[in-house]
Amino acid sequence: MLKKPISLILAALLMPASAMASDSINLTQDFIGWLLLVLFVAAYMLVVLEEKIGLKKSKPVLFIGIIMWVILAIVYAGIGDNHTINHHIKETILEYSELMLFLLVAMTYISAMQERQVFESLRSYLVSHGLSYQQLFWITGFLAFFISPVADNLTTALIMGAVLLALGKDQPKFIALGCINIVIAANAGGAFSPFGDITTLMVWQKGMVSFNEFFYLFLPSLVNFLVPALLMSFALPKGQPTPQLQQTPLRTGAKRIILLFALTIATAVTLHQTLHLPPALGMLLGLAYLQWFSYYLRLKEYKLNASAANKHPTFNIFNHLAQAEWDTLLFFLGIMLAVSALGTAGYLALLSGWLYVDLGATNANIAVGVISAVIDNIPVMYAVLNMQPEMSLGQWLLVTLTAGVGGSLLSIGSAAGVALMGQAHGYYTFMSHLRWTPVIALGYAASIGVHFLVNSRLF
Repeated sequence: MLKKPISLILAALLMPASAMASDSINLTQDFIGWLLLVLFVAAYMLVVLEEKIGLKKSKPVLFIGIIMWVILAIVYAGIGDNHTINHHIKETILEYSELMLFLLVAMTYISAMQERQVFESLRSYLVSHGLSYQQLFWITGFLAFFISPVADNLTTALIMGAVLLALGKDQPKFIALGCINIVIAANAGGAFSPFGDITTLMVWQKGMVSFNEFFYLFLPSLVNFLVPALLMSFALPKGQPTPQLQQTPLRTGAKRIILLFALTIATAVTLHQTLHLPPALGMLLGLAYLQWFSYYLRLKEYKLNASAANKHPTFNIFNHLAQAEWDTLLFFLGIMLAVSALGTAGYLALLSGWLYVDLGATNANIAVGVISAVIDNIPVMYAVLNMQPEMSLGQWLLVTLTAGVGGSLLSIGSAAGVALMGQAHGYYTFMSHLRWTPVIALGYAASIGVHFLVNSRLF
């Protein structure tokens, strides 16, 4: 009859040789470490195949991320350590919670603005003004560049993509070039703001770069957008699309919600800068602003509906909370769990030594951008932040820049590119983007050069 608990038997089977003699476990040369790496790669392959197999990216990553920690817990239990894994997991969950709450509030505001027809109104305004293809190319590009620092690059790309599709139905070339331009602009605009991308938010919340210091990247980001945009503009078709006269009006309260969103961002920044409170706390206070306003708005709309023949749905804040990108939020959780598990196994220390010691910080940070064109920049940046290499502010800004804009090199390198491939199916494809990759790479190199030139004192 078995005397030992099942967990101890499993621990004995899974325990690597290095764990037998020491409490300090490096699993990179053992079967367990290899198993963890294989599980992570398998999960990520399912993420890459999301569009083909129809499996939401959060499902395999969250499942594998938790399984990796279960395996680590069994290994550590085998050497009598029941605290290390618990401590690491709690740290990861706390870190995720701050980011998730921050993003949840931002997504709720974006959903509220969409429901109040803010973005649809902008689209119809541009559609109705009889602009040329050249003008629309530059306007949508600059709007994407300046909207993405506040909204996320995915939402920005979809808004501007809707404008292109509404206007360029008879010009497939214009749609393809316009989509590439929007992807580049949205990614570049997101790189110089803590709110522009999940990676910049992670860097800010980790305290590697302060809020004001992100704006050192404005000029490099602008160059990253302008260089390929200027070269692509010569290939645009001549003439202008037929203007559409119908315009979409803003719904009641739209402008005040925009102001409340601006106030929310100001609150988060102010509380973080002056009282050193987590940015998520300021964002949650901003959510409370929206909750109070939603109460006022619902009362007003109830009165309007009572006297109107055509009833309109009233504003419901909880509907907008429910419409947040939960697949993205859970994917982010799975990635953080999986990458931190690899870090506990010793892989991040190994990778950090190769990248930041053997290659050097500059080469490593440039390589991070190229890698993020193939692998989502979230796990790449999270891995760098967990490595915590000793770097100057200039180098932290460099990796923030490259991780943000490197995804523009390929259409699959960023959420903006993947979303537009679905929205502009048949017009904007992997190959249409790939034809302009050398030009985009020129912008990538130029932005790095400008960063070294204008921010040399930060290195």
